[in-house]
Amino acid sequence: MARSLSILLVLLVLTGSSLSAQHMRWEKALRQHRKKTERSFRSPETSPLRDLAPGFPGNEYFPATPAFRVIATVERTPDSEPFTLSTSNPDRQKQFVRYAILHFEINQIPCSLEVYRNIGLLRLEKYRTYLFLPFTDLTNGESTYGGGRYLDLEVPEGEVMEIDFNYAYNPYCVYRYDGWSCPIPPDVNRLPVAIEAGVKDYDSANH
Repeated sequence: MARSLSILLVLLVLTGSSLSAQHMRWEKALRQHRKKTERSFRSPETSPLRDLAPGFPGNEYFPATPAFRVIATVERTPDSEPFTLSTSNPDRQKQFVRYAILHFEINQIPCSLEVYRNIGLLRLEKYRTYLFLPFTDLTNGESTYGGGRYLDLEVPEGEVMEIDFNYAYNPYCVYRYDGWSCPIPPDVNRLPVAIEAGVKDYDSANH
């Protein structure tokens, strides 16, 4: 009996160590992603700020929060028809097709989001597996941009996929309104919870 308890304790310690290592790798990858994003924003060649890029003061982010890293079931919608999504520029619209509906829970609250494929990007090989997820939540207009945020995802192989809201980012029109046509998240993608993860709002008046 004592030997069995000892083995169980060892297994628990090893499992805990494994989970801790996974968490550290996840946090490191997120930090690296954010650093890469900041470098991109300061480069005139890649920044949405363009000529203002060298003086970009940086984005603000919520702390890395594992609770906003969720597993969703994938309800594919292969018969969906292409549709037009309005953008921040009234004269420009973009064509998408719904790929799936993602079902998950946050703080035990059932949630769902539609995820899309950009029809224009489908013509490019490197974007064949790209999925676009625009969403709004209860932080909009407070700690995050009022018009919502985006996530970039990949077509999953199975019936589940991870959504990591810690990677949520702002539409480019947040930083510089002229020249950008940012898709507006549809009403169906409004979450009934506060997603306190990812990038915060950018108030140019205070930077």
